[in-house]
Amino acid sequence: MSNTVLVANALKKSYLSGDRTLDVLRGVDLTVYEGQTLSIRGESGSGKSTLLHLLAGLDSQDAGTISWGTHTDPSLVRKSGYLGMVFQAFYLIPELTARENVLMAKRIQGGLDTAALLRADMLLSKVGLTERSHHLPSQLSGGECQRVAVARSLMNFPKLIVADEPTGNLDEQTGDAVITLLLDLCRDMKTSLILVTHNPNHASRTERKLILKQGILTEI
Repeated sequence: MSNTVLVANALKKSYLSGDRTLDVLRGVDLTVYEGQTLSIRGESGSGKSTLLHLLAGLDSQDAGTISWGTHTDPSLVRKSGYLGMVFQAFYLIPELTARENVLMAKRIQGGLDTAALLRADMLLSKVGLTERSHHLPSQLSGGECQRVAVARSLMNFPKLIVADEPTGNLDEQTGDAVITLLLDLCRDMKTSLILVTHNPNHASRTERKLILKQGILTEI
């Protein structure tokens, strides 16, 4: 059996809405193995993004546990480069070029070296943006911005990529191309992928398919 990159047990998360308590996650269990790709679908408001934020260490659960390999502290996981993240809104820094945005993932970890520069250039080549590497986000199309975000997510040799509706701001053809790119790169680099998507065609392309419904995650 492959090594695990993430194990979540009995995750619960609730929010207050006026005088009501909304139980968004009611006991979610998930194990992700090294190199696996999996998708999570669910209706709008089902808690997909809430779950992904927990799995990415961006929010804390009310109950349950999460471990990322040997790590249990989400702040250390993020600092270590263990996780890479891709979001619907790209979150590129507008004043930085495509290359500088990719390098920012490494800079946050504490400095750049020749190896980092070479990796950034390699990743931009992989996503087909060598000729656009010195362009600002405002000079790139939506699809190109998302490809920069994909390259950035892989900059620190992550064990796991979490992607939250990464094609939500893209047209169908561009979105299909971004999903192909993301899946191909993760498989080539043996990086695990958790993809949250509303698109059944995109979900069908991952190795494992899961549905989040009424706060429970079920494999289909």
